[in-house]
Amino acid sequence: MLFPGQGSHSVGMGRDLALESSAAREVFQQVDDALGFSLSKLMWDGPEEKLVLTEHAQPAIMACSMAVLAMLREELGADPVDQAHILLGHSLGEYSAYCASGSLDIAKTALLLQTRGQAMQVAVAPDQGAMAAILGLDTALIEQACIEASSSGVVVLANDNVEGQAVISGARAAVEEASEILSQKGAKRVVPLNVSAPFHSPLMQHATGVMAKALEQSNFLDPKRPVLCNVDVVSVTDRAMAVDCLTRQVEGRVRWRESIAWLQNNDVSHCVELGHGKVITSMVRRPMKDAVCVSIQGKKDLDQLEGVF
Repeated sequence: MLFPGQGSHSVGMGRDLALESSAAREVFQQVDDALGFSLSKLMWDGPEEKLVLTEHAQPAIMACSMAVLAMLREELGADPVDQAHILLGHSLGEYSAYCASGSLDIAKTALLLQTRGQAMQVAVAPDQGAMAAILGLDTALIEQACIEASSSGVVVLANDNVEGQAVISGARAAVEEASEILSQKGAKRVVPLNVSAPFHSPLMQHATGVMAKALEQSNFLDPKRPVLCNVDVVSVTDRAMAVDCLTRQVEGRVRWRESIAWLQNNDVSHCVELGHGKVITSMVRRPMKDAVCVSIQGKKDLDQLEGVF
């Protein structure tokens, strides 16, 4: 069971789902109540420039995932999480995974993600950080370029998504220098990302401290189903390990390519993405050619689950 991360949000997200499912509407209401304002109205009506703020986008993406899960529980008359071999989320999606697994309730998850978004936003002064997507190069070349550009500041491989698709993050000058080096090394494309901070880099140290405290105070429970840790690519089944992984995740690399390899090595045959968009499904489907990979966003997608649950 897969949960998307930042970048999967857009104005209108979750609106159709709320109209067709009372269980989904309840999830959106719980998130609104927890945050003290109508995030759902922002999700459905915009404006986009406000929705894309990290403190709003992160709980919004989680809310859509949990609303889809609530709809599935209502329609199936059972909890599909109970049949999942492992739960896996991309970056903030790991919080959605723990919420689905019963470690956190929806309200607490929304508050944690709001805190995470705010902490990541203020960790670096505006315009001082940057991220860039690198397409068509091996990770070893990307890491070498980051080392070569380090005289200009911190820059690291932040997201190792799939073969030939990665993201670097760090100080703006260093990211720009590394991007130029990688273009010269033959990258198919180097795409500066429209983000508010250099996520998953050592520049997020302040946010790590904030999240360590917030997670320790969150009444986090052991997950009822294992969750695959982004930074270590290990199956997590207890509270202490989960809190440690989520704390280190703020600065740590999202090892998504290795996570997909873990799924393959453990004979996972079906992957179901819950939430807005199909980004995660597309990233998993490419390397897992023999697996059934589906994206569930609403009732219209239920027929794709035949033979899965």
